[in-house]
Amino acid sequence: MRDGGIGMNKKYIVRLTDDERQKLIHLTKTGKAAAYKIKHAHILLQVDANGPNWSDDHVAQAFRCHGNTVRNTRQRYVEHGLEAALRRKQQVRPSRQRLLDGAKEARLIALRCSQPPTGTAKWTLKLLADTLVTLNVVETISYETVRQTLKKTRSSRTCTSAG
Repeated sequence: MRDGGIGMNKKYIVRLTDDERQKLIHLTKTGKAAAYKIKHAHILLQVDANGPNWSDDHVAQAFRCHGNTVRNTRQRYVEHGLEAALRRKQQVRPSRQRLLDGAKEARLIALRCSQPPTGTAKWTLKLLADTLVTLNVVETISYETVRQTLKKTRSSRTCTSAG
Protein backbone atom coordinates (compact mmCIF):
# COMPACT_ATOMS: atom_id res chain seq x y z
CA MET A 1 0.00 0.00 0.00
CA ARG A 2 1.55 3.27 -1.11
CA ASP A 3 0.55 6.49 0.51
CA GLY A 4 0.17 8.50 -2.64
CA GLY A 5 3.44 10.32 -2.98
CA ILE A 6 6.67 11.02 -1.22
CA GLY A 7 5.86 14.54 -0.04
CA MET A 8 2.51 13.86 1.64
CA ASN A 9 3.02 15.76 4.90
CA LYS A 10 6.23 13.89 5.61
CA LYS A 11 8.97 16.09 6.88
CA TYR A 12 11.56 13.31 7.12
CA ILE A 13 11.91 11.16 4.01
CA VAL A 14 13.69 7.82 4.49
CA ARG A 15 15.75 6.63 1.51
CA LEU A 16 17.65 3.48 2.40
CA THR A 17 20.79 2.50 0.56
CA ASP A 18 21.08 -1.08 -0.69
CA ASP A 19 23.57 -1.87 2.11
CA GLU A 20 21.27 -0.42 4.77
CA ARG A 21 18.29 -2.32 3.38
CA GLN A 22 20.25 -5.60 3.42
CA LYS A 23 21.41 -4.95 6.99
CA LEU A 24 17.83 -4.28 8.11
CA ILE A 25 16.47 -7.36 6.33
CA HIS A 26 19.18 -9.48 7.97
CA LEU A 27 18.36 -7.97 11.38
CA THR A 28 14.66 -8.72 11.02
CA LYS A 29 15.16 -12.27 9.74
CA THR A 30 17.69 -13.42 12.34
CA GLY A 31 15.75 -12.02 15.29
CA LYS A 32 18.94 -11.82 17.35
CA ALA A 33 18.50 -8.31 18.64
CA ALA A 34 16.35 -6.44 21.12
CA ALA A 35 12.66 -6.39 20.18
CA TYR A 36 12.60 -2.60 19.85
CA LYS A 37 15.57 -2.73 17.47
CA ILE A 38 13.84 -5.27 15.26
CA LYS A 39 10.65 -3.18 15.31
CA HIS A 40 12.62 -0.07 14.28
CA ALA A 41 14.19 -2.09 11.44
CA HIS A 42 10.73 -3.16 10.24
CA ILE A 43 9.54 0.44 10.45
CA LEU A 44 12.44 1.73 8.36
CA LEU A 45 11.95 -0.96 5.73
CA GLN A 46 8.28 -0.03 5.31
CA VAL A 47 8.64 3.77 5.26
CA ASP A 48 11.49 3.64 2.72
CA ALA A 49 10.64 6.02 -0.14
CA ASN A 50 12.50 3.68 -2.51
CA GLY A 51 10.49 0.71 -1.25
CA PRO A 52 6.96 0.17 0.07
CA ASN A 53 6.64 3.82 1.22
CA TRP A 54 3.82 3.06 3.66
CA SER A 55 2.17 5.89 5.56
CA ASP A 56 3.17 6.36 9.20
CA ASP A 57 -0.34 5.43 10.34
CA HIS A 58 -0.31 2.23 8.31
CA VAL A 59 3.11 1.24 9.70
CA ALA A 60 2.00 2.03 13.28
CA GLN A 61 -1.09 -0.13 12.84
CA ALA A 62 0.82 -2.97 11.17
CA PHE A 63 3.50 -3.15 13.88
CA ARG A 64 1.20 -2.25 16.78
CA CYS A 65 3.11 0.78 17.91
CA HIS A 66 2.32 4.45 18.40
CA GLY A 67 2.51 6.77 15.42
CA ASN A 68 5.11 8.80 17.31
CA THR A 69 7.39 5.73 17.33
CA VAL A 70 7.26 5.68 13.52
CA ARG A 71 7.78 9.43 13.20
CA ASN A 72 10.62 9.49 15.74
CA THR A 73 12.37 6.52 14.09
CA ARG A 74 12.06 8.24 10.71
CA GLN A 75 13.42 11.52 12.14
CA ARG A 76 16.40 9.87 13.89
CA TYR A 77 17.31 8.08 10.63
CA VAL A 78 17.26 11.30 8.60
CA GLU A 79 19.06 13.43 11.20
CA HIS A 80 21.52 10.95 12.72
CA GLY A 81 21.73 7.86 10.51
CA LEU A 82 20.83 4.20 10.65
CA GLU A 83 22.45 3.25 13.96
CA ALA A 84 20.71 6.10 15.79
CA ALA A 85 17.37 5.09 14.28
CA LEU A 86 17.77 1.53 15.51
CA ARG A 87 18.55 2.62 19.07
CA ARG A 88 16.15 4.10 21.57
CA LYS A 89 16.38 7.83 22.07
CA GLN A 90 18.79 8.58 24.90
CA GLN A 91 17.61 10.85 27.67
CA VAL A 92 19.52 14.11 27.96
CA ARG A 93 19.30 13.76 31.72
CA PRO A 94 17.50 11.28 33.94
CA SER A 95 13.82 11.92 34.63
CA ARG A 96 14.63 12.09 38.31
CA GLN A 97 17.76 12.89 40.21
CA ARG A 98 19.19 9.98 42.19
CA LEU A 99 18.17 10.20 45.81
CA LEU A 100 21.31 8.47 47.08
CA ASP A 101 24.58 9.58 45.54
CA GLY A 102 27.82 7.73 46.28
CA ALA A 103 28.38 9.29 49.73
CA LYS A 104 24.78 8.77 50.86
CA GLU A 105 24.83 5.22 49.54
CA ALA A 106 27.98 4.59 51.56
CA ARG A 107 26.23 5.94 54.67
CA LEU A 108 23.34 3.53 54.07
CA ILE A 109 25.69 0.55 53.72
CA ALA A 110 27.66 1.58 56.83
CA LEU A 111 24.40 1.93 58.73
CA ARG A 112 23.25 -1.49 57.57
CA CYS A 113 26.52 -3.03 58.70
CA SER A 114 26.29 -1.43 62.13
CA GLN A 115 24.46 -2.80 65.16
CA PRO A 116 20.69 -2.31 64.96
CA PRO A 117 19.06 -0.04 67.54
CA THR A 118 18.46 -1.43 71.00
CA GLY A 119 15.30 -3.48 71.13
CA THR A 120 15.49 -4.71 67.53
CA ALA A 121 17.07 -7.95 66.39
CA LYS A 122 18.15 -6.68 62.95
CA TRP A 123 17.81 -3.79 60.55
CA THR A 124 14.60 -3.72 58.50
CA LEU A 125 14.24 -1.74 55.32
CA LYS A 126 11.73 0.60 56.98
CA LEU A 127 14.00 1.08 59.99
CA LEU A 128 16.95 1.89 57.69
CA ALA A 129 14.82 4.40 55.74
CA ASP A 130 13.56 6.06 58.93
CA THR A 131 17.09 6.24 60.36
CA LEU A 132 18.46 7.89 57.18
CA VAL A 133 15.80 10.59 57.56
CA THR A 134 16.48 10.97 61.30
CA LEU A 135 20.21 11.37 60.65
CA ASN A 136 19.44 14.03 57.98
CA VAL A 137 21.16 12.00 55.27
CA VAL A 138 18.06 12.54 53.12
CA GLU A 139 14.90 14.57 53.56
CA THR A 140 12.66 11.61 52.69
CA ILE A 141 13.19 8.10 51.33
CA SER A 142 11.06 5.01 50.82
CA TYR A 143 12.03 1.57 52.00
CA GLU A 144 11.82 0.45 48.35
CA THR A 145 14.64 2.84 47.42
CA VAL A 146 16.64 1.42 50.33
CA ARG A 147 15.91 -2.12 49.09
CA GLN A 148 16.99 -1.36 45.51
CA THR A 149 20.18 0.32 46.69
CA LEU A 150 21.09 -2.58 48.95
CA LYS A 151 20.25 -5.09 46.23
CA LYS A 152 22.97 -3.54 44.07
CA THR A 153 25.51 -4.23 46.83
CA ARG A 154 24.44 -7.78 47.78
CA SER A 155 27.77 -9.20 46.60
CA SER A 156 29.43 -7.39 49.50
CA ARG A 157 30.39 -9.89 52.21
CA THR A 158 31.24 -7.21 54.75
CA CYS A 159 28.22 -7.54 57.00
CA THR A 160 25.23 -9.69 57.82
CA SER A 161 22.01 -9.66 55.85
CA ALA A 162 19.33 -7.03 56.44
CA GLY A 163 15.60 -7.78 56.36
